[in-house]
Amino acid sequence: MAFKIESSLLDACALAILKRGDTYGYEITQEMKKSIVVSESTLYPVLRRLQKEQLCRTYDQPYQGRNRRYYSITEKGIAQLSDYLRQWREYRTAIETLLEGPNSNDKGRDDGNE
Repeated sequence: MAFKIESSLLDACALAILKRGDTYGYEITQEMKKSIVVSESTLYPVLRRLQKEQLCRTYDQPYQGRNRRYYSITEKGIAQLSDYLRQWREYRTAIETLLEGPNSNDKGRDDGNE
């Protein structure tokens, strides 16, 4: 992808994954990689920041003789994700309008609301 992904978008993506259920860092990375280019070395600072801001919390569980660190979203994280989604929709609409022209959101979509 040619577009740089800003930290708030990475935060939103990580929170969206965590809202689906508790998971660990490698799995979050793999889930993100389905849609965007991201490395574990990029993701772990994101997760630490989310934890510091109390948007997620961690706990350890034994796995094959070692502890695995799991992340779970907090109520504050759910509220922040909701705000990110609102901002994303506004941003997406503005960019689509800029790139494709006015009324671009109405063309070629079959959303069943005709």
